[in-house]
Amino acid sequence: MSGHERVATAPEGSWVAAWGDPPIIARCGIPALEPTSLDCVGVDDVDWIVRELSDGMAMSSYGTDPALEVLVPDVYGPGPLLLPVFTDLVRALPSNGRHCD
Repeated sequence: MSGHERVATAPEGSWVAAWGDPPIIARCGIPALEPTSLDCVGVDDVDWIVRELSDGMAMSSYGTDPALEVLVPDVYGPGPLLLPVFTDLVRALPSNGRHCD
């Protein structure tokens, strides 16, 4: 993923993957997000809800059920720049009809 080597996760599962050190983590199977006042950004025609964390960003697909969550530590720069690698995966998830306003 974006030039970072895949690393083990604990627990291991097909629903979670991680790359790099510190790890960029992607988790599928997250409950669909409800409408929110948090920032919503579009990347490659996929909507993402963005939350600032103390050490990075959490970005969750919006309009899919289930959702995909991507956690990006600050050391990798702006988290949304890494989202294009997840576009095809998110597009394969079932839509719930929600979109960013």
